Amino acid sequence: MRILATGKSIAAAAFAAAMALSAPPALAEAKQKVSFVYVGPIGDHGWSYQHHQGLLAIKKEFGDRIETSYVENVPEGPDAERVIDELASTGSNLIFTTSFGFMNPTIKVAARHPDVKFEHATGFKQAPNVAIYNARFYEGRHVIGVIAGKMTKTNIIGYIASFPIPEVVMGINSAYLAAKSVNANVKFKVIWVSAWFDPGKEADAAKALVDQGADILMQHTDSPAPMKFAEEKGIHAFGQASDMAQFGPNAQLTSIVDNWSPYYVKRVRALLDGSWKTGDTWDGIAQGTVALAPWSKSLPEDVVRLATAARDGIAIGAIHPFTGPIRRQDGSEWLKAGERATDKDLQSMNFYVEGIEGSLPK
Repeated sequence: MRILATGKSIAAAAFAAAMALSAPPALAEAKQKVSFVYVGPIGDHGWSYQHHQGLLAIKKEFGDRIETSYVENVPEGPDAERVIDELASTGSNLIFTTSFGFMNPTIKVAARHPDVKFEHATGFKQAPNVAIYNARFYEGRHVIGVIAGKMTKTNIIGYIASFPIPEVVMGINSAYLAAKSVNANVKFKVIWVSAWFDPGKEADAAKALVDQGADILMQHTDSPAPMKFAEEKGIHAFGQASDMAQFGPNAQLTSIVDNWSPYYVKRVRALLDGSWKTGDTWDGIAQGTVALAPWSKSLPEDVVRLATAARDGIAIGAIHPFTGPIRRQDGSEWLKAGERATDKDLQSMNFYVEGIEGSLPK
């Protein structure tokens, strides 16, 4: 049976509806703005590309709870401070600055914006509102060193390096020690290009190394130019930061892949739930931050076994790439037999190990 509303109930309903229409809407949860500063273009197919994959991962994970922005091709120096400051001044709640040379600009800007949170990649300076994070790239370079030592026919490995900071120096040393452990005759030739991303310089360095007899190329620079050159010349190479197989399907033996996405998701979640705090994170193969691209099908089975054992041994802590006895290039003792380098040792590395030719740029 239908119940008819009385005039009084109709009036009450009308009043309630009017109040609902006139009342201010509940305040929506304010979006958190997360910004990234990249040293190269997001299309470098290497370092900045991989950090940008992290930005895309947080967009997918958190949807409309966050707003993202980024600035690419930011030089290390005064321009970096200007860009970071502008992001902090225009509503960014969390800013990731993703290159070693952004460290001091980040610290300066953070002091001026204590209510903004900052995270700096690969540096060592912290503040109450500045966290630092890094990846143990040297672990991946140990693995590729093992492969290179077994695969070279000329016994000459070419290495294209960017800047002589500890991150890069420890990578060269790690790869060399690993290669030497499986091939006593191996030699490294290093060319420094004083750039993170400069395809022209990187290609020129690759050519110069091949002219000196290198039949395998390594790089700590960000473009696929060396991989492309290796493909053209019919030699082997290793990708940097991202899987570069598309640029050298026959040349690439594997790539060291920087998987930043889980870290970025974790830190943005901390921002959103209010648990963010400063910290120092340095993860590697065990945590999945450093990964190896699929082994090339051209690798013999014995080399695959060695590479897999090296990767898995590092993951479980059975292998440390810097285990003594190790001497510095000048012959002085660095690590005694069985002694493992500490993180402090690694983060201040400013020398070649014994056996590497040439000198570090000043």
